[in-house]
Amino acid sequence: MTKCNFPTEWTKQDAVLLAFPHKDTDWAYDLKGALTPFVRIASSIAYNQPVIIVCDNAEATKELFCDVRNITFVELPTNDTWARDFGPITVYVDGKRKFLDFKFNAWGDKFESALDNAVTEQLVKKGYLYGDYEKIDFVLEGGSIESDGKGTLLTTSKCLLNINRNPGLKKEQIEEFLKEKLCLKHILWLDYGELEGDDTDAHIDTLARFVDEETIAYVACDAPKDSHYDELKRMEEQLKSFRTIDGKPYRLVPLPLPSPKYKDGNRLPATYANFLITNHSVLLPVYEDEKDKEVTELFKELFPKREIIPINCLKLIEQGGSLHCVTMQIPKYQQDFCNE
Repeated sequence: MTKCNFPTEWTKQDAVLLAFPHKDTDWAYDLKGALTPFVRIASSIAYNQPVIIVCDNAEATKELFCDVRNITFVELPTNDTWARDFGPITVYVDGKRKFLDFKFNAWGDKFESALDNAVTEQLVKKGYLYGDYEKIDFVLEGGSIESDGKGTLLTTSKCLLNINRNPGLKKEQIEEFLKEKLCLKHILWLDYGELEGDDTDAHIDTLARFVDEETIAYVACDAPKDSHYDELKRMEEQLKSFRTIDGKPYRLVPLPLPSPKYKDGNRLPATYANFLITNHSVLLPVYEDEKDKEVTELFKELFPKREIIPINCLKLIEQGGSLHCVTMQIPKYQQDFCNE
């Protein structure tokens, strides 16, 4: 009998994938400024584990780093930099990884995405990603789903049920398809919560994240005058009603909402929920905000065995995403059940 598993982010990783800004991306207006957080993120990960960087010019990109050990540079054309959403979604089948290459349509055809949509296939063909591979004609982004590793998926109805993703499919059909492809037993649909300035139609990785099998960290707002207040309170109440696969209530950990950040009069989607778990550390997005220190200390409690590395992500949110959005973890080739 085939055994299948959709691993957690804290499952042992072989590498982390990023796609760097270049002159033909939306970062062209301040390419030097945009590259700074990408280099910082890649360097922080490469200190302990391999990094794969998709870029337009490998030699020029190498020159941005003081140390390129543990970093592989791959020249591929891209439209943009959101590797979380066009990178591979990985499952384990009988203990061996399989890359699922879902269709990426730039969050409902909001932007051009043909080049991004081809990245995963090219990485597999060129041998940079090794494992079984399946191309799937179904729109799904990595930032829209969270796994507990035990068969539960956490997602949002505003994204996965949006008509701009897979029109014509009902909720029941989407559930059945995801359960089959991602080896799921249970899907938790979050119906509330969305950040201003977010192009993704409420990706779960901007709102609520698994910290472990029984803990969810979520964005909370305690300022009644904030435009997010009502929605996030509804989200909080719904999270309280969620149960684990064993029927237990989750341990819920509120993450404060950073103070409002703006560019050209538009509010930006700053969120501490957009963190990345790696083998030895947690990369935490910070925003030169008075709450940064408080959240850093909280994450030290949530992840006592991992180093907490704050990364200034003020530049990233100018284009609607943050740290988790520009990274995609590649789990180990063979599932390590001792680390699950």
